[in-house]
Amino acid sequence: MGYKTYTCPIAKSCGGCEWLAVPYPIQLRRKQELVEGLLGRMAREDGCSVGAIRGMDEPVACRHKAATPFAPGKGGRVRSGFYSAGTHRIVACDSCLVEDPRARGILEDVARVAQELGIRPYQEDRGRGTLRHAVVRCGYATDDVLLTVVANGQRLPREDEFVRRMARLHPEVTSIVLNVNQRRTNAILGRECRTLMGPGTMEDALLGCTFRIGPTSFYQTNPRQTEVLYQLAVDGARLRGGMRVLDAYCGCGTIGICAASQARAAGASITVVGVEQVAGAVRMARGNAKANGLADSCEFVRADATAYMEDVARGRRDAGFDVVVMDPPRAGSTPEFLAGVAHLAPSRVVYVSCNVKTQARDLALLRQHGYAMESAVPVDMFPHTKHVESVVTLAATRA
Repeated sequence: MGYKTYTCPIAKSCGGCEWLAVPYPIQLRRKQELVEGLLGRMAREDGCSVGAIRGMDEPVACRHKAATPFAPGKGGRVRSGFYSAGTHRIVACDSCLVEDPRARGILEDVARVAQELGIRPYQEDRGRGTLRHAVVRCGYATDDVLLTVVANGQRLPREDEFVRRMARLHPEVTSIVLNVNQRRTNAILGRECRTLMGPGTMEDALLGCTFRIGPTSFYQTNPRQTEVLYQLAVDGARLRGGMRVLDAYCGCGTIGICAASQARAAGASITVVGVEQVAGAVRMARGNAKANGLADSCEFVRADATAYMEDVARGRRDAGFDVVVMDPPRAGSTPEFLAGVAHLAPSRVVYVSCNVKTQARDLALLRQHGYAMESAVPVDMFPHTKHVESVVTLAATRA
């Protein structure tokens, strides 16, 4: 049986899509086997199985966030593209199979306009130069396009002219933001942002809910699959009227707001408490709840998720949650947080993960605390790579 395959002229040198030469059905099979290898035994012991992976119909043009580093080239040229796998050597790229088609041309023109205006690219070995990176976010359900230019300084040389030229070349760009990163670090973004054009944010929609996101907001890169991921999480919560839901590691509030919106559409009123340690994300989450008419249903707290749980255990915060939804970073959660979940004693836990290895470690602890797996479903968020996400639903086994 023949399979459709995809090609890219820089696939070998870029390394970003390490499985591009592998037919997509085989990619999905490998990811299914990975998740079954990590979660299958626990699932079987709890009387369930790992569900079929949710892949894409057409795994191209799916990443709505794109970025480029900049570096000096010969004759004053500003180089851009992708880092070669395992190095900081830039591989030029004028189009990318997996990115939104709008993105790469904008990034390439940032380099060209900077070169014409004499804006020097950053030399990471010396810590000199101005232009470090650029990041483009393209709306999935909207036409918004947010361009973030990362600089080693508070301003770009000839900044106003740079903005005018970019706006003229790309009228589809709705906001341009300068992000300041003067640290000697591999991290792309710094903490400080200044709006150069437009509102400085962009708007998008997931599962019928509107979200405003900024240059430093966490927002899933593949929105089509994000809707699959979040719907699995909301379905796993089995929401009913009067429920209290803890949305841990909530970012700008996406999962909790989608849950509250769907509950309301079904005629059920629930309360969502989102916990997030990044102040800007909490502000964005509160604004998103208000924009969706859910300010009375959704509360967002700035706190480290583990510290929040420890406060609950000590009686410093209100307890009483029927469901805990958690979407931690790649490092997973902590034993202290998971012990806090057990202390809260919700009837259900929904664990969304971008790293099934750390998820498996954490699930073992939750099972020790009296929870059993009810379902586990892999989701392919990043076609042509080894990465896979999964949504696991657990129920309390104790009376």
